[in-house]
Amino acid sequence: MDSLPIRRALISVTHKDGLAELAALLVERQVELVSTGGTLQALSDAGLPVTPVSGVTGFPEILDGRVKTLHPCIHGGILADKDNPAHLATLAEMRIKPFDLVCVNLYDFAAAVASGQAPGKAVEEIDIGGPCLIRAASKNYHSVLVLPETAAYAAFRTEFTRGAGKVSLAFRRRMAVRAFSLTAAYDAMIADYLGRSPED
Repeated sequence: MDSLPIRRALISVTHKDGLAELAALLVERQVELVSTGGTLQALSDAGLPVTPVSGVTGFPEILDGRVKTLHPCIHGGILADKDNPAHLATLAEMRIKPFDLVCVNLYDFAAAVASGQAPGKAVEEIDIGGPCLIRAASKNYHSVLVLPETAAYAAFRTEFTRGAGKVSLAFRRRMAVRAFSLTAAYDAMIADYLGRSPED
């Protein structure tokens, strides 16, 4: 699929710079927003219509927020190949709606380490759901756009506006490359920290 219409977006971000403006642009184009936790609250506070992830999964956030988006109704909607009729049939059978945009940035593990937190506390800032979402959307860039950092918002606005609500395959691939670079660096940072921190 070359030109992808953006109709449904999953947004879950640690860094909320530019979030309200980005989401407002999406809502203006009648994009459905799905979100979690603090991002959900920020979007609601901005007066934007948004559906909680729990409303999609039918399952509440559990384990102090460690498990929110790890669910077939989320990942099925991200990983389905929109050019594959069998995938679309499965979504229809399971009543799973596809996502077109995944806007996620990661927990700030570097800040947790820099603040001198003990290892047992710092590990709570290791993002699990975020990398899973980013990697899933990046793998499926033929069918989904990933925006893995706030620095990508300006380029997206240009692409989205110029495309009248659609984004090109070339742009989706470029964002996927950037996303994999970010998650690789994130994992490397965690491995380095755990490798040199005192044992529990």
